[in-house]
Amino acid sequence: MEETGKIVIDEVEAVAKPPKARVQDVVEDAAPAEPRRRDYLDGFLAEKPQGQAPNEPGGEVYEAVIDRLKGIYDPEIPVNIYDLGLIYGVEVNDAHAVITMTLTTPHCPVAESMPGEVEMQVCSVPGIADAEVNLVWDPPWDPGKMSDEARLEMGML
Repeated sequence: MEETGKIVIDEVEAVAKPPKARVQDVVEDAAPAEPRRRDYLDGFLAEKPQGQAPNEPGGEVYEAVIDRLKGIYDPEIPVNIYDLGLIYGVEVNDAHAVITMTLTTPHCPVAESMPGEVEMQVCSVPGIADAEVNLVWDPPWDPGKMSDEARLEMGML
């Protein structure tokens, strides 16, 4: 009868040591490595994004326009027009800005004054000489266009 579950142990006197790696064993014709820098993250963390024009998203002038739009509030809703989702597009070419926007409804009481205020605020951004505001109704605005911050402010989250 054979017993199962037993562990068999072989006793040995000594085990041969594995050979040590030697520098001579390395291939001689390997490409010379670049000298190791002390902290490779120093340059990476200090490096600024390259190829980012001031008038493109992430650029200085473009972001200043967005910041200015975030400073304009809907008079009936305590949320800025950018987070409210009323701004459909921002284009900055040289010193000219084109803003495509809508309003919550065509019967909005600020339908006549809001585009003028947007134009005035965008023109006050350094680097912007003139602004064009296009008021569109298609696609119509709906609460799904609001940012999470706006929904939180409105108590919708």
